[in-house]
Amino acid sequence: MPEACILGIETSCDETAAAVVCSGKRVLSNVVSSQIATHRPYGGVVPELASREHLRAIVPVVRQALAEAGHSYRSIDAIAVTQGPGLAGALLVGISFAKALAFALDKPLVTVNHLEGHIHAVLLEERQKGEFPALFPVLALVVSGGHTHLFLAEEQDRGWRYQNIGRTRDDAAGEAYDKVAKLLGLGYPGGPVVDALAPQGNPQAVKFGPSQIKHRNRGTPAAEQTDYDFSFSGIKTAVLRYVKTEDLEKTITSRRQRLETIPKPTVEDILALCDQKTLDLIASFQRAVVEDLVSKTLAAVRERDVRGVFVTGGVAANSELRRSFEMAAGREGLPVFFPSRRLSTDNAAMIAAAAHPKLMTGDFAGPAFSAEASLAL
Repeated sequence: MPEACILGIETSCDETAAAVVCSGKRVLSNVVSSQIATHRPYGGVVPELASREHLRAIVPVVRQALAEAGHSYRSIDAIAVTQGPGLAGALLVGISFAKALAFALDKPLVTVNHLEGHIHAVLLEERQKGEFPALFPVLALVVSGGHTHLFLAEEQDRGWRYQNIGRTRDDAAGEAYDKVAKLLGLGYPGGPVVDALAPQGNPQAVKFGPSQIKHRNRGTPAAEQTDYDFSFSGIKTAVLRYVKTEDLEKTITSRRQRLETIPKPTVEDILALCDQKTLDLIASFQRAVVEDLVSKTLAAVRERDVRGVFVTGGVAANSELRRSFEMAAGREGLPVFFPSRRLSTDNAAMIAAAAHPKLMTGDFAGPAFSAEASLAL
């Protein structure tokens, strides 16, 4: 069977991305235009600004992806686009562009769930290394700025089946990183900064307890709430309480003001403005989050016939999370797989890879679909 080359488009949050991937495993191009500089002054993603930046970037990013792949609009076999979940306005930019291309070129159009894309980022790179072992079902932890989910994933004859067995009740793990970094005056995005600074602190200095979910969510069926659900709002509150108890506000204000005078602050710049108490707090916060993610994932593993673990999403780039998962899964005798750091964060190669099984089974999108900000997998 000849290769099927898919143009993937991803605009779910604050990266405009396009890629060309053949047969779900051969990456010809993978272009990402980041909006970090746009959102940094606000300490987080501003949806209206994200949509505007996608409109500016979508055409040049797609053209660059095609050029790097040695393809034209007409030579690709299909188009894939993220339908959700994500920011509605941001998603609509990619969807509108993909629909127009598919109509003008008379090409098949495939919609992809963003969370499924993250799972296929792992499969994409493992299959590039050779034939991926039959380790299904796998337990996939998708952990990012907007999502913290546990899925049982299994390949079937006509595609993939996913069962969501855990989710965050409030903040996603990456969101907690960003909010704590903003609270401590460390800049944006918070995840990479916290990860870089944490080794300079004592992770046992501040005794954050494990997260406890003491009540069920109102309006959410009990069957959809499990022992593997996550909650990170409590640790965020605990950090705030520690800041007030230890009188760190003046130090934080001073650090924030100093960083505003540096156009592109580096980790070294931020480190120079942090005292040891702040570094200990950062290290302790990261330890608590990582321990919660690892312990609940492995608890789910022990209760199910799981043959492998995928850890994916933007937070999967965190070095402490990778080290802890490798050690803990190793003790269980279980293989654990991560995407490369480049494919951990939002990208379009994972969207094109996830679309390939759908293309092979003729699972195409009709003309009436639209963005679904809360699309479930």
